Amino acid sequence: MQELDDISLLRQYVERGSEDAFAALVTRHVHKVYSIALRHARNPHHAEEITQVVFVILAKKARRLGSRVLLAGWLCRTAQLTAVTFLRSETRRARREQEALMQVPVVETQSDVWPQIEPLLDAAMAALSEADYHAVVLRFFDRKSMREIGAALGASEDAAKMRVNRAVEKLRRFLARRGIVVPVAVLTAAISANSVQSAPAALAKTAVAVALAKGPTASAATLTLSKGVLKIMAWTKARSAIAAGIATLLVTGTATVVVQKISPPVPVSAGPLTVQVPLGPRDAGPARPISRPNPNARFANLTPEQRVQQARRHLPQSVDDLPKYLQK
Repeated sequence: MQELDDISLLRQYVERGSEDAFAALVTRHVHKVYSIALRHARNPHHAEEITQVVFVILAKKARRLGSRVLLAGWLCRTAQLTAVTFLRSETRRARREQEALMQVPVVETQSDVWPQIEPLLDAAMAALSEADYHAVVLRFFDRKSMREIGAALGASEDAAKMRVNRAVEKLRRFLARRGIVVPVAVLTAAISANSVQSAPAALAKTAVAVALAKGPTASAATLTLSKGVLKIMAWTKARSAIAAGIATLLVTGTATVVVQKISPPVPVSAGPLTVQVPLGPRDAGPARPISRPNPNARFANLTPEQRVQQARRHLPQSVDDLPKYLQK
């Protein structure tokens, strides 16, 4: 029997509520998620909690994931975001203990570079574009061939190979700027051999039970962390849309300035517009003026930068302001 892909399993869970399909997804990806969590938390118990939260988020957002989503990459990014959120909360709660926990000695031998790469790998990957990120996950975490990577990304095998090579070179430069200079061949070998570690045997079963609300109820810390991550994900998505709107406004304003410099200057009146309405053939006399308010009067004397600043006043300033903004 042919093994179902991620999207088919996700569709079965969404449409039929198939717990077996969800469990298959967890079993397939739990090792990657756990490995990312462990690299951040450096504590197996914290890594297990983060892993559970990631699959709780998957269960909640499954209906909103499109058919074109690359679930492996989505889970890895969600794992990184969840781990970072977890560590920030731990830092606020016990700053001194967390700092002592993060001070892990670095092995300075050339024969074993992984202990130097490990703490920075996920931060380096987070700096990649979405397509490069997915390419690295598919190649080194899922051990996919270049042909399979190309099919997943909608590109040819050669294009996939070039993308993977460029992404690895970006990772190498990221590490080099932080004092870790390794050849590309050594870097790829280290990532391939060490990036995914086996999760505890019972973790997949526990994550399924917590995500589907079966068995023991999730702890308050797990629920709080999942809500916090979902809130950040919503804010990130809204912030991207807001940034795109501001960029459009700035480009429009700049284009207006360019046109004004090229074209002969036309005086802009802040007063009402006067429209000449011609009369019918039977009416005698000149055209009758009709005055209308000018909607652009308040923008007449503003520069593009001032327009952007005025637009920002109406945008949410924090995550807490986002619900009020979306209700408008």
